Order: sequence, then structure tokens, then C-alpha cells
Amino acid sequence: MEWLIDNKLPVGDAAAEAFTWLQNVGQPFFDGLAAVMEAVIEAILWVMQTPHPLFVIAVFVIFTWYMQRSWRIALFVAVGFLFVLNQDYWEETTQSLTLVLSACLVCMLIGVPIGIAAAHRPRLYAFMRPVLDLMQTLPTFVYLIPAIVFFGIGMVPGLIATVIFVLPAPIRLTHLGIASTPPALREAAEAFGATPRQTLWKVELPYALPQIMTGLNQTIMLSLSMVVIAALVGADGLGVPVVRALNQVNTSLGFESGFVIVVVAIMLDRMLRMERR
Repeated sequence: MEWLIDNKLPVGDAAAEAFTWLQNVGQPFFDGLAAVMEAVIEAILWVMQTPHPLFVIAVFVIFTWYMQRSWRIALFVAVGFLFVLNQDYWEETTQSLTLVLSACLVCMLIGVPIGIAAAHRPRLYAFMRPVLDLMQTLPTFVYLIPAIVFFGIGMVPGLIATVIFVLPAPIRLTHLGIASTPPALREAAEAFGATPRQTLWKVELPYALPQIMTGLNQTIMLSLSMVVIAALVGADGLGVPVVRALNQVNTSLGFESGFVIVVVAIMLDRMLRMERR
């Protein structure tokens, strides 16, 4: 067994050399990407924090009513946000929502087109599947290392690590929705002379919309699960008091901030849940 251990494959060394090469060659690109991400984060944070909290809560309640058409869910969202306000976690909550919304924006803009392409090209999806498995199963702390190397500390590396971890969800669910479109619907569209583009927009995307919305829901939930991990690289939000409570062994602070995260997660889930009718 010693000969096997003595001749181990240099996986770690190869990864370190690759990251060093990328850092040296692609630093201008990473700087530009960080600037764009920072601008997006600052814009969303300004929208969330500049108005009065009650106005922001009203907007979320109206959005919930528009999506769900249920006064019970709208009332639950209102009570949940008022609870967050009561616990004095409004600033941290808006920071976490900014990270979640930024991650959702990036993931959906990238994931939905890739999922559509994969659904139309089975060989592409077969090639992508092990990559998606690797992205979902690799420990999330591993993503933080290159994120810090390329982007420093702050909200941007937290966002990048979140996107890498979350991106497979919208890709897989968009692929599932498009690929499960009944062949009869496609044949009917083709029989009426629809082009591939028209078939996509008029048939496949409407049929796959519940799956795509489920992908959005999963993107939000997975992004919210990363707030504590993102706090380890300097990202603001609800993860900061959790990490502080862990360092201080503060049960009260840990349970309080953790419960707020649970409330926010349930509210977001109820807002965007969409079932096929």
C-alpha cells in the first residue's frame, strides 16, 4: 500500500497551478466581473434599503397576492416581514435578500438557456450531467477558496460561490420541463406550420413554466442556505449573526437569527410556489 500512497496523483497541486495561472492571466476579466457584480448588488441593496421598510413589505405582499391569489399567503408574508422588523433584523434580511436576488438573476439568465439547449441536444446534456453532479456534490467550502483568490472578500465572492452551487438546479429543471413536453403538442405545432422558435415560445416554454418556476424556487432556497457560508468570506446578511453566535457560543443570538432565516425561507417559498393546473 505504501507504493500507492507514495505515488499519489497530484490533484491538489494541479488545481493550485491552474488557479495560479488563471489568476495571472485572467485578473483583468475577474476585476471587471467583480465590478459588474458589485454594481448589481449595490443597485438591489439600494432598492431594498432606501424606501421605508413598510413600503418594501407592502410591495412584497402585493407581489405575493399577484402570484398566488391567496389572502392567507399574503397575510402570512406580511406577518413574517413584520416579525423580522420586530426582531430588528431588517438590515441583515435585506442584505441576504440582495444576495439571493442577485444569485437568482445570474442563475436564471444562465441556467434557463442552457437547460433549453440541453433539452434539444441529448448529447450535450449527457456531457453536462457529470459536471452538474460535481458542482452540486463538491463541498461548498471548496468554492470559497478560488472565490477569495479571484475576488477577495466581501459580497462578490459569496455571490460567485452561491451561483456555482445553485446553477445546476435551474439547468436541470428547465431541461426536465422542456424535455417532458408531450410529443403530440410539438407535432400539432409543426402541423400548423410553427417554426422551431415559435414552437419553443408558444408550446414548450408555457408547458415547462411550472418546472422553470420550481427551478427558481429551488434557486432561492439553495441561495438562502448559502448565507451562513457566504458570511465566512465577508458577505453581509443573516449569516453574520449566526457566525457571531457560533464564535461566542451564544444560544440566544443563534436561535434568534436562525429562526429569522427559517421565516424568510418559508415566505419566499410560499411566494413563488407554482403548481401545474
